[in-house]
Amino acid sequence: MIPLSHYLIVSAVLFATGAAGVFMRRNLITILLSIEIMLNAVNLTFVAFGRHLGTVDGQIIVTFVMTVAAAEAAVGLALVVALFRHRESLNPDGFSSLKW
Repeated sequence: MIPLSHYLIVSAVLFATGAAGVFMRRNLITILLSIEIMLNAVNLTFVAFGRHLGTVDGQIIVTFVMTVAAAEAAVGLALVVALFRHRESLNPDGFSSLKW
């Protein structure tokens, strides 16, 4: 059996990779994908703790998180497409004003 610490290390590396992608990249699609990587790291942690404790609570939480993440990705991509059609750019610095 793989120890819990291995799962937590992989989860921490995934979360750090996602956080680095959010803070370093200047493309809205890359930022959205980095947020999804961070959500998957949290999901891995929930499943690992659920397995370690011998319950299915972690899997149930992950099911809800994946549902919300799918809705977030759909809405987020729709907003990115709308912004790209309006501004012809995916640089988040260009969207600082709320005026169209």
